Amino acid sequence: MASSMNRVPTKPTKRKPAERAFYEKPADKATSSDIINEARSSLRTLRTNRPHTPKDDRRTFFGERAGHERPPSSFSLGARHFDGNDSRPSSRDTGRPVSGKRLAPLEMTPNLPPPGPVSPPGGDAVPKLPKPPSIVTKRPGSGSRRQRAKLINAVSQEGITQVLPPPLVRQNSMPTKPPTSPEESQSRRVHSGPKERTRLELQHNGEESNQRSSSAGTLHPPGQRERASSGGSCRSESGYVSDRAASRGSRTGSGSKREEETAEEALYWNTKVAPILERVLPPHLGSVDSPVVEGICKACDELYDALEEGNMLGRAAKRRNVALKTIFKLSDLSEPRVLLRAARLILALHVSGGNLTSVCKLVFKISKEEKHDSLFLENNILDLVVSLLGRVEYPDLGEALVYCLGALKFLSGNTTVSQRLSQAPLIQALAKLLASINEQQRKSGRLSKTGVNLLVQVTGILRNLADLPETRGDFLTRGIIPELCHIMDVYIAEGELMLNVSRLFSKLTLSQDCCSALVDEATCFQCLLNLLDKYPERSDITVRVCFILGNLTVRNDDCRYCLFNAPNAMDILVSVFRGYFAKDLKGLRETPRESNSRSSSGENSPSINKTEDVLIKLIRIIANLSINQDIGPLIAANETCVDLMMQILDYKDINVSEELVLNAVITINNLSYYNIPGSAITERQMDISRLLLKLLMTDNMAGMIEASRVFGNLSRAIEVRDYITNKKVDEMMMTLLDAGSREIVYTSCGVLINLTADEHRRPLLKQEGGIQKLIEVMRDFGRSDWQLAGMVCMTLWNYSEKIESSVETFGEQETADLIDLLVDLLDEETALDTPENADWDEETQDFMRSYWHSEFCPVASQLLQRVERCQSALVPIGDES
Repeated sequence: MASSMNRVPTKPTKRKPAERAFYEKPADKATSSDIINEARSSLRTLRTNRPHTPKDDRRTFFGERAGHERPPSSFSLGARHFDGNDSRPSSRDTGRPVSGKRLAPLEMTPNLPPPGPVSPPGGDAVPKLPKPPSIVTKRPGSGSRRQRAKLINAVSQEGITQVLPPPLVRQNSMPTKPPTSPEESQSRRVHSGPKERTRLELQHNGEESNQRSSSAGTLHPPGQRERASSGGSCRSESGYVSDRAASRGSRTGSGSKREEETAEEALYWNTKVAPILERVLPPHLGSVDSPVVEGICKACDELYDALEEGNMLGRAAKRRNVALKTIFKLSDLSEPRVLLRAARLILALHVSGGNLTSVCKLVFKISKEEKHDSLFLENNILDLVVSLLGRVEYPDLGEALVYCLGALKFLSGNTTVSQRLSQAPLIQALAKLLASINEQQRKSGRLSKTGVNLLVQVTGILRNLADLPETRGDFLTRGIIPELCHIMDVYIAEGELMLNVSRLFSKLTLSQDCCSALVDEATCFQCLLNLLDKYPERSDITVRVCFILGNLTVRNDDCRYCLFNAPNAMDILVSVFRGYFAKDLKGLRETPRESNSRSSSGENSPSINKTEDVLIKLIRIIANLSINQDIGPLIAANETCVDLMMQILDYKDINVSEELVLNAVITINNLSYYNIPGSAITERQMDISRLLLKLLMTDNMAGMIEASRVFGNLSRAIEVRDYITNKKVDEMMMTLLDAGSREIVYTSCGVLINLTADEHRRPLLKQEGGIQKLIEVMRDFGRSDWQLAGMVCMTLWNYSEKIESSVETFGEQETADLIDLLVDLLDEETALDTPENADWDEETQDFMRSYWHSEFCPVASQLLQRVERCQSALVPIGDES
């Protein structure tokens, strides 16, 4: 602006007191309204919409860029994939081995007699030991039977009877009762296994030795075995649990002591549970009719209620495996309602190992279809799935967790289901899982593929839950934001995971509290910049990271310092800016055939132009940074950045790319505020003026307002004022005074203040009826916008600098109207009376009173004194009238 209109610059130059207008505030005496005043007239932040993510009708487990080490999303599942004896460890359990530490092999060296003939006390010669069989190459088709035959034939070689070495003694084994007959001994010997053999000792009497050898493999007869299993201990005399005892008892934990079923439990099971179990299975498996489905669903619900009433859920029921074997058979059916009720029962019975993985796959398979979402709202299946996350510890059962989380990711995409999940302790469980995965990574120092797969699902769930305002508090109190920052830092090479994190933060940073929590992390800005540097070609990640950085810098000046001072911050931003603008220009220069092809595919339509969306978000960051009084001048001196802004104004049409062009103009307006040596804006101000003139010639009102704002700053230079006058921009500004929008009028006044600083441009204001228009503006908007009223008074003050007669300067009617209006508005009681169409609270009234005192009264009172002093009714001598 000119000397009579200059706003308070960031670093004002020293001036003589006579050159400063009275209404210009000294640089060292800022008022309480300075910040708001400057924000409205010169510097402004930019707001934009969150990057649009179109809803994907296909529910995908992992993204299209998923690697080959991801679990499959399509698989066959039936009763054969479940293990009926859930207490037994399963080989399909992908978690920690049940036995814990792998045991070392046993030493199998037998105790052999010394070599050579040994004379026993009886004087009989002891035959020599057999030679070991020669090793022969195993031929196809030969198996263990051939080798066993060779060992048996080794008993007789060269006509001499051989004696095999005695077997080892099984420790802690109780000897059994010797058989009553040789036939029984031979029968038992055939059915005995290696675990039931006892060590034989060398005896003087061969018959006694044979009897002991046969007695070691003796089993109890049925009656005796039943009596042994029905006693206080469930073990037989040999130390092994019989099959019947295993089916009758149940474990309370791995390796715990079995408990007998009480009479009350048996009665409840036989009268309440068993009849329902008989009705659960249909007559045949496969496709069933609707009435049969309804009957099965009802039976499953009744079975759940009966087990719950009898406190038999979890692992408490003694006949739990009996129920599970029946429920597992339901997985062969194809009806989703039945499958989900079966999954509900299986989860409620706390299965483990491979069964847990299978039931998680079952839930995942049902959740893949959006039409099944309502089924998950019928019972407490969601609560059971969430509680499962709280029971399983990472890294146990990684595959089961992945499918469980995948199902929750699909379901949380449904608004109704996500509302239900927000009421469960899901975020708490996910926060615990995030902390476990990160802690495991810190300890091992390596990235686990299972951990990455889990993190993709967890961040997908959190991304969906972040849409709910009631969940924001959980994100802050559960420590999720610090864990996500660690994930950004460590797993930056995982593109799909980084996309999920960026989508999550783009939602969370809409809240000021979440922005503050994110800024508290020391690595926040550097991690976000690293993502821009790592994935410059992935617009889905880049646009969201730019949106996050824009949200962080829109309100907090400390964030602007942190971002700008991060290593290579401006280099990365400008590099991304240049790359995407070049890509956008390439699209503009395509042949008509190529352009039509892209338009038909929807890639280049204005609503979803991804390249343009990145530019919009990125320019917003630069505009927000330029508000800082230390950073703004440095960006204004960046020639590459300023040139890119100018190219956008040159190549882009505001009617097609309105938000992009407006963002570029607003950013140039912020940078033009800093009138300092070395500013690229100042060096290119004439070129910028020519580009802005095109916006003034359009029918886009928003573009005209923003262009006028920039002219308000650039017109401080006389070269620009001459250009404006030659192009009749001053007449256009006076025409805009009739607009009904106060913002348009405000920007027009800003340009007119600078133009009226030059004496030879002042007559045009009166010739075009500008005086009366300014008075009407003050009358229409004065009481509700004292800042605008003050701008009108500044324009009239500059215009009347050489005044001798108020009537000759303003006009007779204009002078009378101006005096009456100024007297009325300078009366505090009249001026601060609330307008009829306004509903102001006490705070607003105090704000308006403050602006009336600071923005209007100083310049209005001085203008009134000047007009009244130069107004006289005396007629000079020589006037004929």
